[in-house]
Amino acid sequence: METQRVSIQGFEGSFHQVAAQQFFGKGVEVVPCATFREVVKIAGNKKESTGGVMAIENSIAGSILPNYNLLQKSGLKVTGEIYLTIKQNLMVNPGVQIEDIKEVHSHPMALQQCLDFLDKHHWKLVESEDTALSAKRLAKARSKHHAAIASKLAADLFGLEIIAPNIHTMKANYTRFLVLQRSDAALPVIDADKASIHFHTDHSRGSLAKVLSAIAGQGINLSKLQSFPIPGSDWRYAFHADLEFESAGQLESALNDIRPLTAELTVYGIYKKGKTI
Repeated sequence: METQRVSIQGFEGSFHQVAAQQFFGKGVEVVPCATFREVVKIAGNKKESTGGVMAIENSIAGSILPNYNLLQKSGLKVTGEIYLTIKQNLMVNPGVQIEDIKEVHSHPMALQQCLDFLDKHHWKLVESEDTALSAKRLAKARSKHHAAIASKLAADLFGLEIIAPNIHTMKANYTRFLVLQRSDAALPVIDADKASIHFHTDHSRGSLAKVLSAIAGQGINLSKLQSFPIPGSDWRYAFHADLEFESAGQLESALNDIRPLTAELTVYGIYKKGKTI
């Protein structure tokens, strides 16, 4: 079997790498990228990768709207999804005690997610561009007075000790990631039960309601509907929809029903629904 080599946003030890390992297994190779735009670019280049993993929404922060735009323009296919519970951990160099800590470094979002824990101490909080990079820098500096907040994978990769696990305030915090592959490499997914589509209507009165009624009429669960303004139009919108179905025939019937009701319809991918771990 071909070794999977996928682009991810962030550094080694990031939650994107955790998600990639959850989907493909521990042996997956990752290509760290500074931006989501780069993730999509490398995912589409067969010389550099076999695909990519890209965050698309968070249960607290909501949809990552620019990433839907990247997906639309990429031409890539969605071949899977991962729901990853985000667990933040306080880590230090080996032997450092909690009373030794004077500074905690991490991404601002991670610091924000852990404020209830951090407020109990009087540490200086230092923002960085990435959780995993904070862990890597901590290990390299061998500091006895600094700590980082990052994933367990980051602690394992950089030889750090988790001194306080699961310090995030909201325990039900998960991020949804999409697995992306080039169209010519994306094989049909066996036992698929979810699809992601993009469409816009002719904007006549009730046109969106007709599309939604057609989806419901086939007994399909509409698990997500996201609207986007169409650039250059007068307050017209396109829509991303996630559809959960029981059989391929059920989905095909729904697509046949809604195609005449839309000015444009694109199927981004048909794949297996992810489980939250």
